[in-house]
Amino acid sequence: MQLVIAEKPSVAQQIASVIGAEERKDGYMEGSGSIVSWCVGHLVELAQPDAYSDAWKKWTYESLPMIPENWQHEVKRDTAAQYKVLRELMHDTRVDSVVCATDAGREGELIFRLVYEMAGCNKPMKRLWISSMEERAIRDGFANLKPGSDYDCLYQSALCRQRADWLVGLNGTRLFTVLYGGKVLKVGRVQTPTLGMLVERETQIMNFRKEQYFMAHILCGGVDAATGRINSRAEAETVAGACKNGQAVVTSAAKEQKSIAPPKLYDLTTLQRDANRLFGFTAKQTLEYVQSLYEKKLATYPRTDSQYLSDDMEQTAKSVIEAIFGSILFQEDVMFNPNIKRVLNSKKVTDHHAIIPTMEIAKADLSTLPEPERKILSLVANRLLCATGEKHLYETVKAELSCGGHTFHASGKSVTHNGWKDFEDAFKRAFKTIEEKESTEEKKLPELTEGQTFENMQTKISEHYTTPPKHYTEDSLLSAMERAGAEDMGDNVERKGLGTPATRADIIEKLVKDGFVKREKKQMLPTEDGMKLITVLPDVVKSPKLTADWENALTLVAKGEYSMQEFMGGIEDMVRDLVQTYHSVSEEQKSMFGGGAQGINAGTALGKCPKCGGDVVKGKFGAYCKNKCGMNVGRAMGAVLSDSQIKSMLEGKKTLVKGLKGKKGTYDAYLIPEGIEDYSYTKDGKEIRGSQYKVRLEFPKRKK
Repeated sequence: MQLVIAEKPSVAQQIASVIGAEERKDGYMEGSGSIVSWCVGHLVELAQPDAYSDAWKKWTYESLPMIPENWQHEVKRDTAAQYKVLRELMHDTRVDSVVCATDAGREGELIFRLVYEMAGCNKPMKRLWISSMEERAIRDGFANLKPGSDYDCLYQSALCRQRADWLVGLNGTRLFTVLYGGKVLKVGRVQTPTLGMLVERETQIMNFRKEQYFMAHILCGGVDAATGRINSRAEAETVAGACKNGQAVVTSAAKEQKSIAPPKLYDLTTLQRDANRLFGFTAKQTLEYVQSLYEKKLATYPRTDSQYLSDDMEQTAKSVIEAIFGSILFQEDVMFNPNIKRVLNSKKVTDHHAIIPTMEIAKADLSTLPEPERKILSLVANRLLCATGEKHLYETVKAELSCGGHTFHASGKSVTHNGWKDFEDAFKRAFKTIEEKESTEEKKLPELTEGQTFENMQTKISEHYTTPPKHYTEDSLLSAMERAGAEDMGDNVERKGLGTPATRADIIEKLVKDGFVKREKKQMLPTEDGMKLITVLPDVVKSPKLTADWENALTLVAKGEYSMQEFMGGIEDMVRDLVQTYHSVSEEQKSMFGGGAQGINAGTALGKCPKCGGDVVKGKFGAYCKNKCGMNVGRAMGAVLSDSQIKSMLEGKKTLVKGLKGKKGTYDAYLIPEGIEDYSYTKDGKEIRGSQYKVRLEFPKRKK
């Protein structure tokens, strides 16, 4: 009997229904010679520093760098029950082989392998690798299962990514938090250089000084021709005065036929960019919507970095295009002979092909989809039509006119064949997209010929200002992340940019959650703390080029062209150098983030931490233990404590707290400290752990 392990319950159910495992059990399904179970994301994760040594429990400079000799993993508390189910199934005597059916990518491989190894399983392993959840794709995948060993290098790449993030993130975060003594300064292998790009752009905008300039215009025969930039109004008026009521001669009129090729199909990043630009969706939202469509069998695998289909998918693409015309939501009459070969290129398809709809759209009632998913599915469908459409053709005219001894320029543009933009225009009409209009769109010029003259010139002067760089939107930030470091890399580099299509959304969300970036409408802006953090961090942890090099190296590890040992050796050396180089800062620097003598007002030491004995002080965001031991000193029973209440609790005194929340409303009670206790909960898929006061309640006597 084979044990099939998917990444999440919904996917496991679809696989089970296809291979006949219909009987529901506790944590799995069974039938037709198969058992199908599931992970719940990452069941097993890297152990925290305090699991390795007592010295690593405290945030001190002396404990750095933390570089484990033997890496340890631990089972996540909130999903331990499902891990236990999988471990027992792996050791079930009926099971003779295990099929890895987690998402077909680097993280999916890591999720399965860590469970397989933690459970001590040594049964033969096979790999299901599919790009669609359609029944036919699942059946084909099971008919062509690969040996698990074929993906050993992919697993090594995933381990490298996980360990590198641990080393750079935890060592960097502790180092700079300890040095600056204020709020936790989170450092990340990918998120810090991403923040660096945002801060660099913000600095350019802040330092920008707008400059005024002018242009002189002549108006003749429906043509508005202008000079280049003129720095003073007086000079522009002199030029206009020399031309007023004069004669203008066309000295050149050059026509040029141009075209815009159809766009490529969507990979995840380009889909996220367009969804942000057209609908205002965040990268994370777009990933969630397209993942849901994948699980509903309506779209192919989303976490792809390819914009092509494999050469054997020509008929599939034709059939999907027919299904789009029969079912997708915008209704327009268009004669269409798709050029499928444009989007076929097996050499440019790595693990997964581009994102396209599946044939299931022909059967499904798309009107029942949530509106955001309907928009994303329509966007993906429209891109397939655009990508296989005809070129967009247009004609440009650049004219030069002479008047009063000065030269003027005019340009125009006219579409001769709309081509693939018919589909784009229809989509924008159907969904009333929020895309910003281009204000500089050129109009068609009247027919001009060299030597043509115009009499009695009318003139005008226009006033302009130079404009600063634009703030990043999520669209432009994703583009910058994708291109980061590319100018310094050769064309033969495997992967460029920061992160992967699958991880960029989470990186952006972490920056927002940690308070280093904020969203203002569609703009992504660094906060004051984000600006300060990049100011104090060294280039080695904020360099987009270095991080892009690492991402490329991870891709080479996955292909077996670069060893895991070499990659990890480079990361470990970098972390050691970082700790050795940055060992102290001045008291003035410490005050930047609310630490040091200047950052804490006199009398704000509130007491000693009941967990580690460290000083509890008042910071910008409330009271905290200076040792960062994880003790929540500022809350009890869900209530935020005042400074006097915190002092009282730290001294072990009975403390009156009003407005505590219960099932029947609010109430007042005395809290009597009786030591501490650990707690954990999950937020946004991440487990939060810490320690809190253990208390006994005593209720005030009611007044008669």
